[in-house]
Amino acid sequence: MKRISSRDNAHFRELKRLQASARERRRSGRLLLDGMHLISAYQQRCGSPAEIVLSDSGAARAEIVDYLASCPAAVPIIQLPDSLWAELALVDTPSGIMAVAAWPQPATAIDLAADAVALDGVQDPGNVGSILRSAAAAGFRQILLSADCAQAWSPKTLRAGMGAHFQLDIHEDGDLPAFLAAYHGQSIATAVGATADLYSAGLARAVAWVFGSEGRGLSAAVLAATNLQVRIPMPGACESLNVAAAAAVCLFETVRRRHRAADGDR
Repeated sequence: MKRISSRDNAHFRELKRLQASARERRRSGRLLLDGMHLISAYQQRCGSPAEIVLSDSGAARAEIVDYLASCPAAVPIIQLPDSLWAELALVDTPSGIMAVAAWPQPATAIDLAADAVALDGVQDPGNVGSILRSAAAAGFRQILLSADCAQAWSPKTLRAGMGAHFQLDIHEDGDLPAFLAAYHGQSIATAVGATADLYSAGLARAVAWVFGSEGRGLSAAVLAATNLQVRIPMPGACESLNVAAAAAVCLFETVRRRHRAADGDR
């Protein structure tokens, strides 16, 4: 185990860049996993991380001690004073353990006949992570993100995704109009002014759900490339839903409808 006690240490500065910089994560092909839940989810799908980073207080926690006992001997371990750890941590109640890991690549190429979720300019990491979590739970494995979305593998997006990332094939910097133009299934966008409502949409065949940015919605090119625009009926006083909430409603309506169809009740 190596101990770092100075913020001027080159390795610590590298960890800080990895935590703060999307460019550094892309350049290095590495990401930072904060907490045992994310580390365990990564290991189940992708194998051992490249490095473990501990805080002094984290190194004394029973869960972390047990994990370290089972960790392959080849994985380096770095320990930091709590004061330095606080400069890396995302939350006020720190997990005590992080891992540096290789950036996972999609297991399969884009499939133009499979269910998909496409995000156009969704810039809040929490919303992106929440949508990925809902997609994984609803059985939508294929995810496409436009170039102006929040980075899928940033620490904040990973935290919001709660491990869902590692169940998905995530394609970043996607050309969404080109994908939608070539897509063999039904592509559906949510739009406040749409005349069709969600509950009348046909959802039996492959569907690509398309969700836009929190402020401007979908770009004109992406909206024009979809087959159908729907609104979510809202009998209450609110005019719109948060994009992550809207995505969850649409994805699980797809699940509900397909369960009914499988039972013979359309």
